[in-house]
Amino acid sequence: MIKVINIYKSFKDKVVLNGIDFVFEKGKTNLIIGRSGAGKTVLLKTLIGLIGPDKGRVFYDEIDFYTLNFKERRALRKKVGMLFQGVALFDSMTIEENIRFPLDMFTEMTDKEKANQVASCLERVDLHEVNLKYPSELSGGMQKRVGIARAIVMNPEYLFCDEPNSGLDPKTSIIIDKLIKEITIERNITTIVNTHDMNSVMEIGENILLLEKGEVVWTGHKDEILNSENKNIEDFIFASPFLKKLKEKAMPQL
Repeated sequence: MIKVINIYKSFKDKVVLNGIDFVFEKGKTNLIIGRSGAGKTVLLKTLIGLIGPDKGRVFYDEIDFYTLNFKERRALRKKVGMLFQGVALFDSMTIEENIRFPLDMFTEMTDKEKANQVASCLERVDLHEVNLKYPSELSGGMQKRVGIARAIVMNPEYLFCDEPNSGLDPKTSIIIDKLIKEITIERNITTIVNTHDMNSVMEIGENILLLEKGEVVWTGHKDEILNSENKNIEDFIFASPFLKKLKEKAMPQL
């Protein structure tokens, strides 16, 4: 569980986060959604400590993150996995070396233990016989799966995904969404996904936070969206003509 209390953040005279309160629940896919400029990325960076808030608190379970010293934060970050928007794989490293990188940096595991852990993570994301390949030899979807494997190689308690479906076709996006949700449930971790992909919202949005101009304007589960009378969620979700028609078809059954 990650809990944020009264988070404020401004850049010069522009307020980007304006009193954010929310609980990201353990064992669920928690989604941060909103239009461009709503504050999604700043909130995500505040959660992981890349940007400090002007005011407010961030709790990792019972740990008050911004009261920790450098050594304590480093220890906590070993429990955090990160899937970057651009995957951020090292082009000069093989797939195996990319996934093993966090183990080399933060553990004292033997080479055999590292190899077994890498193999287990590759198996989990359904990638076979790619150990010695380089990122450029894989498709975008396969690279994302490698990114997920690297994000979970340290057995994290918290997983952050920044626009995981960026640049992917709809079919591959569904595969990535399913994989993220399955791993979240299997490992009972706190997963936070920053996304504007409406398919992701409707497929895996178990605990959703909608931001508008730096404020929380709606929270809920994906199953509550079609019934919602909140104007903010309607304007955001049903900006798509397809989804608007979907809601209209569903309305007589409500």
